[in-house]
Amino acid sequence: MAKDIQATDRRKARVRRSIRARAYGKPRLTVFRSSKQIYAQIIDDVKGATLVSASTLEKPQREALKTGADINAAKVVGKLIAERAAAAGIKQVVFDRGAYMYHGRVKALAEGAREGGLDF
Repeated sequence: MAKDIQATDRRKARVRRSIRARAYGKPRLTVFRSSKQIYAQIIDDVKGATLVSASTLEKPQREALKTGADINAAKVVGKLIAERAAAAGIKQVVFDRGAYMYHGRVKALAEGAREGGLDF
């Protein structure tokens, strides 16, 4: 079990290093995926503050979606985070997939955010 946690932390750190190298002051769109929900945040690393967030736990999404753990839910959260980012004046971000592979729900969230108008 400890080896799995260490491998996950190493993978996450490797992704973060490459993101910081090419961010050039842009905020970071992070994804957290649990077995039942999906969450997204846009974080300003310079200030250390969350600018915008969205998840499947919010009441409108809970009522509208069948489950928070499928590709459709991830796409909805991606579009929602893009709308909120546009309202906050954020157009460009860097995508932080964390320790997750870029497929399935993570990819659907990214595509939804792109459809919503975020550039990354």
